[in-house]
Amino acid sequence: MAKENSSFDIVAEANLQEVDNAVNQTKKELLQRYDFKGSKASIEYNRDEKKITLVGDNDFKLRALKDIFASKLAKRGVSIKLLIFKEQQTVFGGCIQQTADLVTGIPHEKAKEITAIIKKLGLKVQVRIEGEKLRVVSPKKDDLQLVIGHLRKINFPIELTFCNYR
Repeated sequence: MAKENSSFDIVAEANLQEVDNAVNQTKKELLQRYDFKGSKASIEYNRDEKKITLVGDNDFKLRALKDIFASKLAKRGVSIKLLIFKEQQTVFGGCIQQTADLVTGIPHEKAKEITAIIKKLGLKVQVRIEGEKLRVVSPKKDDLQLVIGHLRKINFPIELTFCNYR
């Protein structure tokens, strides 16, 4: 009987429900905080486009709003690395707006970089790029555990999630 290979996937994606919850908690805190009373500061989440829009009266309020949102994301187990912030723009009434896109999938260049890191380990594992995720396959589960452990130690610019471990 042939020995079956074990595998896992490496992905970069956020739990959309947790992001939605963090946005709603941020909205609640904006209503309660004294320093935001009478402010035009707001946060909106477009789940279909995976885009978050932050609006602040000035740069200070926008930064405070981002900090509140980041803390709510952290409490919900969503990494801030899964957000790509765009340039700030001045909008109606002198307010400052900034949008952030949620990362969905690993870009091809980063996938190649991760593949190279895994191959440098010298373990008997195979790495395949499958669209916006990576699949790591090996006959030894211990080798897969070593790969996961090594990648967790690296401070990568995007948050990596390990799933479908079989």
